[in-house]
Amino acid sequence: MAVSPPLSALIDTLPEGMVVTDPDVLGGYRQDRALDPQAGIPLALVRPTSTEQVQAIVRWCAERGVKLTTRGAGTGLSGGSTAVDGALMLSTERMRSLTIDSATRTATTQPGLLNAEVKAAAAEHGLWYPPDPSSFEICSIGGNIATNAGGLCCVKYGVTTDYVLGLEVVLADGRALRLGGRQIKDSAGLSLTKLFVGSEGVLGVITEVTLRLLPPQPPACTVVGVFPTVSSAGAAVLAVTDQLRPAMLEFMDAVAVNAVEDQFRMGLPRGAAALLVAQSDAPGAAGQAEVEHIQAAFNAHGATEVFSTADPAEGEAFTAARRAAIPAVEKLGTLLLEDVGVPLPALPALIDGVAAIAAEQDVTISVIAHAGDGNTHPLIAYDPADAGQAERAHVAFGQIMDLAISLGGTITGEHGVGRLKKGWLPDQVGPDVMELTATIKAALDPDGLFNPGVMF
Repeated sequence: MAVSPPLSALIDTLPEGMVVTDPDVLGGYRQDRALDPQAGIPLALVRPTSTEQVQAIVRWCAERGVKLTTRGAGTGLSGGSTAVDGALMLSTERMRSLTIDSATRTATTQPGLLNAEVKAAAAEHGLWYPPDPSSFEICSIGGNIATNAGGLCCVKYGVTTDYVLGLEVVLADGRALRLGGRQIKDSAGLSLTKLFVGSEGVLGVITEVTLRLLPPQPPACTVVGVFPTVSSAGAAVLAVTDQLRPAMLEFMDAVAVNAVEDQFRMGLPRGAAALLVAQSDAPGAAGQAEVEHIQAAFNAHGATEVFSTADPAEGEAFTAARRAAIPAVEKLGTLLLEDVGVPLPALPALIDGVAAIAAEQDVTISVIAHAGDGNTHPLIAYDPADAGQAERAHVAFGQIMDLAISLGGTITGEHGVGRLKKGWLPDQVGPDVMELTATIKAALDPDGLFNPGVMF
């Protein structure tokens, strides 16, 4: 590919090989896991290793009016890192420095580190980084921050924003700002650090983040309930959470259970309409009381089988089954993956409503959920070669988001709005919030440099 003079100037500014124009390489960076069919072809790919290099890239784009999209590991599920025709693609995959400070219980990391790598590094110092998306082994810290990712243990331990103490971000004019720090308490000025968490790259490029770490998680006891209906499982969730916050409370429907069993042969109960996996990590008598409460809630709402174990390996096997649900259901067809959440009392209505939508549109929809906090993942599996089925699947996608909004919920709990869900964002937040959001975007990025098409 012939290199244009403006691009040559960027190539000359950065280390050799940092700017990539090979069409075959660019093709691999067009889409994230959302597989947006509208994905474009980037002008070039840049893979910086430092904040200074990011500044140079941003200034080059700003001077020439070239849009810039940012990408982490490419595991996003809402099209937030989809390539745009003629825009530069900035990948943070080579920004991988990491320092653990045991005294302050913090990790200072560049955005390219995987969630699992930060967890492992923290563990080497006797510490724990709690946020644990199902894709924790392959998703990046930068992507987690961009979407304010959650995970299985967030019902008790919170989501990404609860662990971000500080960050460094490059603005549209090329300035690098340091916000926050390593201290737990900091009320100086506006909470600008939190403004960038969940902003999906539309306000700036995050180049470093300081994360709060905790002491290791205590050993957990796992309780599994097998239910004859999804409604009874939903009712059991409410009965569990009315008195406690479990360390984990996950939901799988029959489609997910059987898809996982088909692929991994883990011994899951194929006849179950729904499966709940709960954990308590409270110590001593308090933990025993939590387990007994969970067991009683499961039994009171019709569980046909209740199993509990304090064995870490057995507990991890059920956790692994839940984490495997999305890739297992993906074997049934192309996925449209939802990420809707509702207040806990509305969870049974959401699950029942999704079932009604599946029946109405005659499509397969599997529901898995971080049930303890009301965040569900309806997985719409369809055959893209069947035009009628594909159309019905996309109709169902929108109906599920409309349903969540009608129940006082959200179109995304942890995956972000991206490009695929932005049409429903005004319906959830309303015109005044959209106007304020646009005002903030214009103040920080007046020329619309960052992540065009995301959220707006």
